[in-house]
Amino acid sequence: MILMQLNNITKSFGADDILSDIKLEIKESDRIAIVGRNGSGKSTLLKIMAGDLSYDAGDIFKPKDLTMGYLSQHTSLESDKSIWEEMLTVFDHLLKQQQELRRMEEKMTQTASLSNADYDELLADYDKKQQAFDAAGGYHYETDIKAILTGLNFGGFDYDTPINSLSGGQKTRLALGKLLLKKPDLLILDEPTNHLDIDTMGWLENYLSSYPGAIAIVSHDRYFLDKTVSTVYEIARHHSKKYNGNYSYYLKQRALDYEQEMQAYEKQQAEMREMEDFIKRNIARASTSKRAQGRRKQLEKMEKLDKPQGDEKSASFTFQINRQSGGDVLNAEELAFQYDPSNPLFSHVTFHANRGERLALVGPNGVGKTTLLKLITGHFKPNSGTLDIGTNVDIGYYDQEQQSLSSNKTVLDELWDEHPDVDEKDIRTVLGNFLFSGDDVFKPVHSLSGGQKARLSLARLMMQKANLLVLDEPTNHLDIDSKEVLEAALQEYPGTILFVSHDRYFINKLADKVVEMQREGSTTYLGDYDYYVAKQQEETEIRKLQEATENASNDDQRKTKFREDKQQQREERRRERQIQELENAIEQLESDLAELEEQMAQPDVYEDPDKSQELLGKRQDLNAEIERLMNEWTDLQE
Repeated sequence: MILMQLNNITKSFGADDILSDIKLEIKESDRIAIVGRNGSGKSTLLKIMAGDLSYDAGDIFKPKDLTMGYLSQHTSLESDKSIWEEMLTVFDHLLKQQQELRRMEEKMTQTASLSNADYDELLADYDKKQQAFDAAGGYHYETDIKAILTGLNFGGFDYDTPINSLSGGQKTRLALGKLLLKKPDLLILDEPTNHLDIDTMGWLENYLSSYPGAIAIVSHDRYFLDKTVSTVYEIARHHSKKYNGNYSYYLKQRALDYEQEMQAYEKQQAEMREMEDFIKRNIARASTSKRAQGRRKQLEKMEKLDKPQGDEKSASFTFQINRQSGGDVLNAEELAFQYDPSNPLFSHVTFHANRGERLALVGPNGVGKTTLLKLITGHFKPNSGTLDIGTNVDIGYYDQEQQSLSSNKTVLDELWDEHPDVDEKDIRTVLGNFLFSGDDVFKPVHSLSGGQKARLSLARLMMQKANLLVLDEPTNHLDIDSKEVLEAALQEYPGTILFVSHDRYFINKLADKVVEMQREGSTTYLGDYDYYVAKQQEETEIRKLQEATENASNDDQRKTKFREDKQQQREERRRERQIQELENAIEQLESDLAELEEQMAQPDVYEDPDKSQELLGKRQDLNAEIERLMNEWTDLQE
């Protein structure tokens, strides 16, 4: 059954065309993603679908009894009620039915005042209403509320907490929870993962996978889209195009479509040139004039293919460094921090970063990830523990709030004031690479959108040429294309990266270590996000096995032996993996050393004392790092 059909929907704001001839169809149980660049009209389309915005032309068809729920990007639940009271408003109809049943139960106790016929009629009516109450979820709505609140990270809250005392992000999560409890036929969600930590996003993915209705989603979270949708509509240049598959399939198919369309276009262009050439050569000759005229008519009737348009212009940049750091870049031991002396934010956080590593810092919202980054950048001081920054380490910091930007400056001055010795044309070239062109560079910073401020902050960071990048949610406010450009730039970056991100796709692309923060302690995983998740699942299975073993009264020895064997196998796999990683690292360092020694053997180097001395120092660093890794390798072999 079709729940909604959009035919040739068009929308403009003044002289600016936003959407043109949009076609979209949603059936029961569909999982649809709407993707496109920032400003392409995705949110506008969702508002039109939800009935919150008019459209200029076209038609929308939907059943009269269709129920819809719409979550906008900036939804915030404003209420004077408590958390529990507000969630209960979803079930007002059940509460009324419940009150009616209580009144009927009270009446049934007054048997003396009822005739047998009246009593039988009352029982029959009560049975009918009780079955209706049960079918509508009357006996488990409180359980549903608790499940939603727990999934959205309100499990530890006092449900009597007033909503007006919560943060904006918490109010948005509650608005999403209330919408999910309503279970409309069609859920329309605009950036539903905003304000969610990684665990909560995983819960939402699982919830939506079993949701009984249809879902239309706008999201920049590619991992989330891959897990939740089976159809993608791309909005580009005001038009829509449908792809049957998840987000990863859409990317592959879009590239394939472009290649095929370009081949067809080029083939037709070649045919047309041949026909035009034939007409020119033969139109004036009596013997061939009729054939030439026939070709001309054929050419005029031919349906001309438009030249396929490639991707719209993307930002273009790379990150470089002014100098190389030492091998040990960052060492945190037993770090603790607290704003309130009676309430520590985190403690016992320990991790280490070597030159060239990419560390992702993950953990639930509120555990102190941003604060930890500010300890590293010197904004705060730890209450206890040690934090050692390595030799020649230059830190570049990306603040997710962009608080370091000067709101009263222009875009051009924001960069030029920090680099006054750089020519204006070079500054403008940098800004052009970040999509600030023409008069855009004279815009005041306070007038920029979130995505524009993010790109300006990245431009500032690029010009620093720091060898340690500390990034706090660098993909926030970026559309998917900009995220991909940032990923590519960071993958080629020669320095070290420590970053906080809720974008699991981004973590997978970039991280070779994942540091999970808890209130008390931290755990380092040697791998990307998928490896981290797999290890967590393995640890959960181990804990379940241990609990089952502890609760069992029989076969204790067999179970203990099984557990020890599994532990030994895991330790052996871990040791082998560490050995392999060390061998790969040593091999790379020895290759680097060989290249360096070849360079030192060049006449223009050994005849230059300064250059020779610089390379000699680098060789000593490489030899020292090789020796350190070889010692680790020897210890593991023993």
